[in-house]
Order: sequence, then C-alpha cells, then structure tokens
Amino acid sequence: MITDSALDFAEALPEGGVLLGLDLGTKTIGTALCDAGWRFASAHKTLGRGKWGRDRERLAALIAERGVAGLVLGLPRNMDGSEGPRAQASRAFARNCDEAFALPVLLWDERWSTQSAEGAMIAQGTSRAKRAEAIDAHAAAVILQGAIDRLAGGVI
Repeated sequence: MITDSALDFAEALPEGGVLLGLDLGTKTIGTALCDAGWRFASAHKTLGRGKWGRDRERLAALIAERGVAGLVLGLPRNMDGSEGPRAQASRAFARNCDEAFALPVLLWDERWSTQSAEGAMIAQGTSRAKRAEAIDAHAAAVILQGAIDRLAGGVI
C-alpha cells in the first residue's frame, strides 16, 4: 500500500511499530528510524545509492534487523506543491518498495527538510565535512519526525 494520507497509513499500522524514514537522492539514500511508539526519529546512516537490486538488499537487511513495520519516503514537491521529475522518481521508488517489502509506504512532503536538517547541524556545531557526510540521514529524520508527529498527535 502506497499513500500520501497519514490517516490511511495509520490505519494500516494499528499497533504502531518501528518506521524507516527515507530521503531519496540521486547518489544517496538517507535513512532514519523511529521508536515503535512514534515519539522520536533518529538519523541512522546514509547509504550509497546504486541499482535497485543493491538498494533493495541493503534496505531489506535494515528492515529485518530493526523489525520495521512501515516506510516513510520523502516526496520532493516543488514550492508551489506541484510535482516534477524528482517526485516521479520517488513515486517509482515507492512502488518498488511496496512490491519488494510488502510494507505500508507513506509519501511525505519533504519541502525544506534538508535546509532544516542543515540548520540544526550548524546549530550543533557540526563541521562542514561532517554535515556533508550525514545531511541525508538527518534530512530523513526530519521527514520521519514530521510524519510521526502527525501520526502520533492525531492531527491527520
């Protein structure tokens, strides 16, 4: 199931569960995880992106290792809310994940996620080099935190 409705996603996960947040880039995939109670998201790691088969194996290992119940994938909309080629690529990635993992997938508007993550990292005094290494995982955490705030807060 792929949806951009938090309500539909929550109904697919009535018992909650660990969620995996993904920030899909052309060269990397940022990952973040949240607790089963949907209280807090934490940056996990940035994976080098390759062909789908390799990406699928790495994500499958992470899903199995952490007992992931659902995926939250950033959907890169334009500032006016329209969708361009990057959003279409994310939708295609979501379809691949749906087929490969049989987990609910929530497409979450990711506008400003990278800027928010970078601002937080700068405020923490993270060096430019360390930010470059970890920005995608931190952006995935921003995406996932936004989704779980909506899900757990009941404002769906």
